[in-house]
Amino acid sequence: MAVLPIRITGDPVLHSPALPVETIDDDIRELVRDLYETMDAAPGVGLAAPQVGVPLRVFTFTWTDEAEQSWRGVAINPELWISPLEPGHPDPDLESEGCLSFPGERFPLRRAERAVLRATDLDGNPFEIEAEGWLARIFQHEFDHLDGTLYTDRLTDKEQRIVAKICRKVGWGEPGVSWMPGVDDLEG
Repeated sequence: MAVLPIRITGDPVLHSPALPVETIDDDIRELVRDLYETMDAAPGVGLAAPQVGVPLRVFTFTWTDEAEQSWRGVAINPELWISPLEPGHPDPDLESEGCLSFPGERFPLRRAERAVLRATDLDGNPFEIEAEGWLARIFQHEFDHLDGTLYTDRLTDKEQRIVAKICRKVGWGEPGVSWMPGVDDLEG
């Protein structure tokens, strides 16, 4: 297993739709092991293959909910259904999220409260998870990566100007910029 470099916003792989996984083989199993190791080292609650430069529809997740139930898994070729968004502005204290591809920053973002994830596991078995709250947010965030969307793309115009300013200040936004979890200290 290996910790992989995480791509920073601006890298083309983060802004392109990922391709479906055709066959779950040893290469995919190794990718998933590396995604888990990289996600844990970062540390993060989710990591999509495009974030490590692999344009495939795969993401890992890990989360312990309020009831102390642990959620950890991999979604291969996922489909996601979400409940309608509640109208209004996001609460900065309760609805802010960050991203390993835009490290060190958090912005408020309204997400659907509920989601249904349907995917295939590493053994090729289909599964379905009905999620609420933060687990639903994690699924939406990681699923967005597979469609070439970063959470910063969903922010208000005002917040996107802040994102652009941060990118210019720290030199992000160019193809090939990455960081190594456990090695690089990236503070936005």
